[in-house]
Amino acid sequence: MTYPPNGSAAPPGTPGQPGPPGLSVRPAAPTMPALPPQSGPAVPRPAGAAAPAAPHTPAHTPPPAPARRTAWAEGVDSLRSAATTEPGRLRIIGAVLALLVVAFGAVTAWQMTDRSAAADDVLNSSQPLSASAADIYRSLADANTAASSGFLAGGQETEASRTRYESDIQTAAEKLVTAAANSEPGSPSEKTITKLNKLLPEYKGLIERARANNRQGFPLGGAYLRYANATMQDEMLPAARDLYTKENQRLEADYADATPYPWIAIGLGLLALAGLAWAQQRNYRRTNRVLNHGMAAATAASAVVLLWLVVGHSVARAGLNESYDHGVRSLNVLNDARLASLNARGNENLTLVSRGAETKELPDGSVVDLFDYDFQQEMDDLTKKLAAASALADDKAGEEPVATATGNMKVWKLRHLEAREADDNGNYQAALDKVIGSKSDEPTGECFDGVDKNLALAVAHEETEFRKSAGNGLDALTGLPVGAAVLAVLAAAGAVLGIGRRLSEYR
Repeated sequence: MTYPPNGSAAPPGTPGQPGPPGLSVRPAAPTMPALPPQSGPAVPRPAGAAAPAAPHTPAHTPPPAPARRTAWAEGVDSLRSAATTEPGRLRIIGAVLALLVVAFGAVTAWQMTDRSAAADDVLNSSQPLSASAADIYRSLADANTAASSGFLAGGQETEASRTRYESDIQTAAEKLVTAAANSEPGSPSEKTITKLNKLLPEYKGLIERARANNRQGFPLGGAYLRYANATMQDEMLPAARDLYTKENQRLEADYADATPYPWIAIGLGLLALAGLAWAQQRNYRRTNRVLNHGMAAATAASAVVLLWLVVGHSVARAGLNESYDHGVRSLNVLNDARLASLNARGNENLTLVSRGAETKELPDGSVVDLFDYDFQQEMDDLTKKLAAASALADDKAGEEPVATATGNMKVWKLRHLEAREADDNGNYQAALDKVIGSKSDEPTGECFDGVDKNLALAVAHEETEFRKSAGNGLDALTGLPVGAAVLAVLAAAGAVLGIGRRLSEYR
């Protein structure tokens, strides 16, 4: 009987003990000896100090959420992704072509609308207002002339002279009302019109006082007439001239708005045609198809708009330029000539009214009659204006009245010298007859009437020429803004349909 060994003997195979015969025992892995507790003085902790914290193990931090992308960035990525495929590229090409054609039509409609409105203002607003301003000046100057002529007649003032004066005053008042209705509130023109409306009744009152005293033979009548003339010459006519100048400036501004070429629209039209040509060439290279009906229609519509734009505006520009060169310029010169003749006639009359009461000292020291000196200055100006009007006249109908007025002016100068000679020799009645006498006396008034009548004929002819040329220019722009917009929409639709036809091949 075998018993297990007693005691604490290690079992076979335990290190340090031999195993049974024939049994190999693998030595056990060595173990590290336990670290004995360290001895030594403890590091004192300051009073009140907290116990050292246990080592902190950092918590796990989740990764940050990706930033939200903007719609623009997503759109750019989508566009970039689409551009890598042929359908995507076709869509982009179609969108760009449609945008170009629509922009071309919109800009064309915008620029042509502005130019058409400016051309309409030239024909129906600014030029008529300029003519009205000239009529205001002419009516005031002619009324002053008629008043002085009637004064010279004394108590025998003719009905024709009185009627002419009243008609001129009424015309000036009516034209002032028209100008006031068409002037911009707060503008310098409105202030000038207000000033003239205030001075006109004052002037009429002075003329009536002059007439009343003259009929009774009082010398005070001459003083009232000279004062009325000073009011007219120093205040009213300069204000009327200022109004005329401002309306002419407004007319010039309308011409400047109506005539420039629409370069932005033309540039966009060329760019749209170039884009359509490139797209069709690309389509031909990739498919060997010569014609894409949609893009061909878009090209044709865009070409029509561009051709209409260039030709229509060129015709309008030519008409407006002709209306200015052979209408407005001639009218300005003729109006100035007419005003010079009126002022000269008024000064000639006042020379006899004042009888040397008003004088002027010249730079050489000599003293001359003020009104006769002003007459000579106005006649010199009339001579220059008639020569300029003759040079601007471009047809027989415009040349003949100017030539006749020039002949009347030359005779006027000769008769005026005779009147002055008679007055200087003390023959006042002979001088008076030479100025306002009957036809048999060969008066200067007959020459003045001839100048004024022929200049009025020349003005009427040039106004007709202006309206004809300006009307032709305006007609050339008729329908262009609307037509350009409609054709541009059709062209854009054609481009989209043409691209859509290609896209359908990928489905």
